[in-house]
Amino acid sequence: MRYELYYWPSIQGRGEFVRLALEEAGADYVDVARLPQRGIVALMRFLEGKSDGRPPFAPPFLKAGKLMIAQTANILLWLAPRHGLVPKSEAARVWAHQLQLTVADWLVETHDAHHPIGGAFYYEDQKPESKRRAAHFTAERLPKFFGYVERVLGRERGGWLLGQTFSYVDISLFQMIAGLRYAFPRAMERLEPKYPRSVALHGRVASRPRIAAYLASKRRIAFNQHGIFRHYPELDT
Repeated sequence: MRYELYYWPSIQGRGEFVRLALEEAGADYVDVARLPQRGIVALMRFLEGKSDGRPPFAPPFLKAGKLMIAQTANILLWLAPRHGLVPKSEAARVWAHQLQLTVADWLVETHDAHHPIGGAFYYEDQKPESKRRAAHFTAERLPKFFGYVERVLGRERGGWLLGQTFSYVDISLFQMIAGLRYAFPRAMERLEPKYPRSVALHGRVASRPRIAAYLASKRRIAFNQHGIFRHYPELDT
């Protein structure tokens, strides 16, 4: 099956968690909005409800045959067992999904560090609020999330979030750490020595052959000031 991934063509954002899983799986997929022939028009067609089927609220969404699947965690929940990115047991799949939903919460808080009032406002319109929110995020929330992940890795004792078994949630943690290093390099330099298991997992995912090839390719969109992970030096304390 050839998948069609629909996401904004110039940012990593939430779509990158799906892209990374597809790349690791060696899946046949097309990043529709980046195609010059169809591009953003095809993406907007679905968002405006001009296509058949159950409409997604927002990208990313994945077209798999007749299925249209939206929401990052939901896409990964469906995709992973079909490509060996999660164990077959129900308990393992539910546990992986729980961890992925925690990543989703973490991602929202990362975005809100630079847009605490709302995405409809420019960053420049909410700088004072952003400074206060980012200071709390780096001092309190980042250690809370990393502390949780570190405890999970210590409990599972296999190097991966599911123990001995590599899964899509490990890829998602890799992406979180990569994004946070871009957005908050000073804070991450200070925090990373406290969470060696998480840092080691990031390195192991980055060295996986398909992931490494993707990261070195033009398919990997660079972090920039339009995505979820944004670097504003005044927020990196």
